Amino acid sequence: MLAFESLLLSLRLALTTTIILAVVGGVIAYFLAFTRFRGKILLESVIALPLALPPTVIGFYFLILFGRESVIGSWLENVWNIQVIFSFTGLVIGSVLYSLPFMVQPLQAGLEAVRREYREIARLYGATRWQLLTRVLVPLSWRSLVTGCVLTFAHTLGEFGIVMMIGGSIPAETRTASIALYDAVQAMDYEGAHRLAFTLLTLCFVLNCAVFTMSRVRSNAE
Repeated sequence: MLAFESLLLSLRLALTTTIILAVVGGVIAYFLAFTRFRGKILLESVIALPLALPPTVIGFYFLILFGRESVIGSWLENVWNIQVIFSFTGLVIGSVLYSLPFMVQPLQAGLEAVRREYREIARLYGATRWQLLTRVLVPLSWRSLVTGCVLTFAHTLGEFGIVMMIGGSIPAETRTASIALYDAVQAMDYEGAHRLAFTLLTLCFVLNCAVFTMSRVRSNAE
């Protein structure tokens, strides 16, 4: 029962993170793809940090930033009654930050791959920025959006380090499938650990197949 509950929590966290990043990451990817400014490399490097940094580093600074003793953490809790640390809200914020490059980079590459003449023709016919986005850019780069969503979902589904750092292991609140798997191994419940591990393995395998299929389709189309 606890394993099923933890798996549902992981799926909920992955879905929430993916939806948020599809919007936030889309805006950032659009900005990076079509804007030239000094310091762009620095911004791209900051966004890509989770690819290289251990999740415990991000989790540690997350605790410093949003802990009850911090200015931001105490303000959120005292004024808005929002507890970030050891809550599902905190897991969502941490997952959004940690999975950001998995959404932004595929989207940015897809938007940059759209031929410039298509955008120029759309502007020539008087298309607004919103029309350019919804009628030209998104239809021509939808595979990159799907790839970003699948990668973000799979990455969030398997998170452990940052979830453990900022969420702990509170049943029905922060005890995700990866944490439940760790707890099962610690308790020497190998049968329960096997069920969770095999479920996560199967889900991630299916998602990886989807990503490679999308990449193959895109390559053939080009």
